[in-house]
Amino acid sequence: MIIGSAILSLRIIGVQSLKEKRAVLLSLIRRTRNKYNAAIAEVGSQNLWQRADLGIAVISSTAKHAEVQLQNVVRFIEAEPRLEVVSLETEIL
Repeated sequence: MIIGSAILSLRIIGVQSLKEKRAVLLSLIRRTRNKYNAAIAEVGSQNLWQRADLGIAVISSTAKHAEVQLQNVVRFIEAEPRLEVVSLETEIL
């Protein structure tokens, strides 16, 4: 069993409150889970309304497949026009 994990630091563009931030993130998290069957959650910067840290995890039988899954999830998140990826850390265990 191979586990791929990533932490994405995001800047959320155009939000003016924590309520707006939560709406953007919950929609993104729900769509990502449904499309890629990946575990994803907000893991940091919960009280900052223009920042978010997302943790992502995938499980696979091969390291290559886990890496491809993580890349697909990251590309999907990067395509969201309201978000800007500030940093990305990935790890394959």
